[in-house]
Amino acid sequence: MSAVEQALPQFSSKRLEEIKTLIARYPHSRSALLPVLHMAQEDFEYLSMDVQKLVAKTLGLHLMAVREVVTFYTMFREKPCGTYLLEVCTNAGCMLNGADELVRHLCDTLEIKVGGTTPDGLFTVTEVECAGACAGAPVVQINNAYHEKVDAAHMDVFITEARGQGGKK
Repeated sequence: MSAVEQALPQFSSKRLEEIKTLIARYPHSRSALLPVLHMAQEDFEYLSMDVQKLVAKTLGLHLMAVREVVTFYTMFREKPCGTYLLEVCTNAGCMLNGADELVRHLCDTLEIKVGGTTPDGLFTVTEVECAGACAGAPVVQINNAYHEKVDAAHMDVFITEARGQGGKK
């Protein structure tokens, strides 16, 4: 095995067994793509191109089939993010209830742009198309946990508490 091959990400033998068991549930390995991408993101923190190639190879798919899914769904990340991923829904319902102002406030407070991560690596702010919780607009997902009817004051408290904990989840 070359040095380059050794540097590429690999699933653990335990994870490969999980994937094999998962694939057996479906008539085609492609059907296991979403859960395997979740596993890969859990294992490697984000889905770099090398991780996407690993998923494609593991499932016997073309890389483009994996790319189509990774680039479509906002829950998949292609680059590292902060300890706290703040995903603000900016679809119509949330926007009408202040999501745009909330995004602006977060970016101003954290001194980053949308998609950016704070220099201390604690926070990343992104916009998502629809969180599917319009009744609770505006909605912010913090590390996949939904927070409804969020305002600037709520986020200020969260940011202060997160910084006070030293970034521990």
